[in-house]
Amino acid sequence: MATALDQEIPISTEKAERDELIDLVFDGAFESLHRPVREAVADPLFDRHEGLTMSEQGRLAYKRVALIHRRAGKAEEIVADPRKLFAITEWSSLMDTTTLPLLSVHYNLCLGTILDHGQDRDKLEDYVEELSSMSSVGMYMVSEVGWGNNAANLQTQAVYDAATDQFILNTPEPRAQKFMAYTGIQDVPKVAVVMARLIVRGTDCGVFPFLVRMSDEHGLKAGVRATALPEKPGLALDNGVTWFDHVRLERRAFLGGAIGSITPQGEFVSGIRSRRRRFLASLERVHAGRLCLSTALVSAGRASTYIAVKYSLRRHTFAPAQPDVPLLAYRSQQTALFRALADVYAMTFLINQVKRQLVRSSDGDTERLIAITKAFTSWTVTDVLTVCRERIGAQGVFAANRIAEYISMAQGVVTAEGDNLPLLAKSANELLALAEPSAKPLPHRGSLTDSWYHWDLLRYRESVVGCDTARSMRRFIRGGGSIFDAWNHHINAALDVGQTHGASLAVKAFSEAVASARSPRTARALRLLASIYALGLTQRHAAWYMAHGVLTPSQAGRIPALIERLCALVLPDAEFLIDGFALTDEFLRAPALTSELSAYDARPHHGPSA
Repeated sequence: MATALDQEIPISTEKAERDELIDLVFDGAFESLHRPVREAVADPLFDRHEGLTMSEQGRLAYKRVALIHRRAGKAEEIVADPRKLFAITEWSSLMDTTTLPLLSVHYNLCLGTILDHGQDRDKLEDYVEELSSMSSVGMYMVSEVGWGNNAANLQTQAVYDAATDQFILNTPEPRAQKFMAYTGIQDVPKVAVVMARLIVRGTDCGVFPFLVRMSDEHGLKAGVRATALPEKPGLALDNGVTWFDHVRLERRAFLGGAIGSITPQGEFVSGIRSRRRRFLASLERVHAGRLCLSTALVSAGRASTYIAVKYSLRRHTFAPAQPDVPLLAYRSQQTALFRALADVYAMTFLINQVKRQLVRSSDGDTERLIAITKAFTSWTVTDVLTVCRERIGAQGVFAANRIAEYISMAQGVVTAEGDNLPLLAKSANELLALAEPSAKPLPHRGSLTDSWYHWDLLRYRESVVGCDTARSMRRFIRGGGSIFDAWNHHINAALDVGQTHGASLAVKAFSEAVASARSPRTARALRLLASIYALGLTQRHAAWYMAHGVLTPSQAGRIPALIERLCALVLPDAEFLIDGFALTDEFLRAPALTSELSAYDARPHHGPSA
């Protein structure tokens, strides 16, 4: 079977092409941001250990996080430049999925919130130093047992005591217990940013962040009670349920920043009248956190397709009327894996664009973009992981081969820092308000292999469904329906608009990446994948496009065979395309990438004779 190596490309040319592909995948930052982290994660501490309990795996994750921290540079620089944090979590989570939430929360949500909202920074120097040195691990506590995604209504209270100039942090009822925070392992020093409802002179002032010392090497601090949650398959994070029993906090623990403050006379003042706006302002770090999770999961998608394609090139199987052939010689394997590879490249280029947008601006448009991207990429990569797991057979069920653990990580990403469904629903509602008519693409005016043509189709579909849904909601309300009933009646159509918007962003990002490729080989290989990706999106809604007269039955009927033909054309560049991920067999340390006899051999091993 032909591969990129069979084409006898000069070594210097092949290296230049590979370097260009890596440059595109890592948005020009591989040498400056990614290579140092990859080298740190190659440390033997990240070698796999079989037979550990979940608790032991969790403790090992804390040790690994400490190693990454020591090699990552200054903590405040990581907080200030989200690209550094993204690179750190992309690589560490490939080898230990539990490090993803630990690092993201420590740097971004905990230390970042303190630096953003600690109005008396000089008074918080001891906390900042602990977190900057990671002598204490940072936590972030928002969700409660009874409230979940309805965080604005959480019930944990921080009551201001004017007599002592302190706050009393308390859990007033069982439903207000903090849910999922990392309080299962209780002898690790931890400091948390806790979101609680500020009560001043009996008045509810809204939800604010408070700084709380949770534990030291001896266990939980006075007034803090916690119980570990049941084990989660594939996730060793020490999630717990946490209760505060009248914990007293100093004035400096109130992280009101520019959002609100307590005067020396004990009065609450704020330039923001709306309690909801105050709450959202205090949560602004969550947006970078969502993108951090998405970025790491897309990295897992790259690793999974690397493993699956490499395994399929090396693993041989039977073939009719001829000697055995590599798995990837079969068109069925090609179509499944190359469509997954196209998905991963699309999500990579989409994530890169959103990272750049976050660095430029953190306004409402960027927040909506991040929310849609989190939902769209994590659902897409979840499908990719399932395909890759199945396509390497029994090898895929072993945690040592990574993909099974990435699937568990994906379930966490879908839910964490804003569950995908409510995130997408909120963003879709905003898109309905922005919906405008779009020009109708004419059948046969574009080529089915041109990804830009499919981008036009997606934009048209988003426009039509968005405008129709917005008009229908307005008619519903004018007819006497409630706002809730109007939304509930149209929520699935709105979610469709959000998904279509995410797809159009991905096709556009992929098409622009193809256009920026300099070498003919890189451009050709990426163009094939972009076509495969875009065709798959159009195929999914072919009936809708035909019903609206923008796709003919003949065009729709050609799509499956066209995808298959394009996948066959990708085959010679399969190894080249996965080499663009800057991964190696040695780095991933997955048995599926080694000789099967060396990885799984039940025979007794005899050393050399004495």
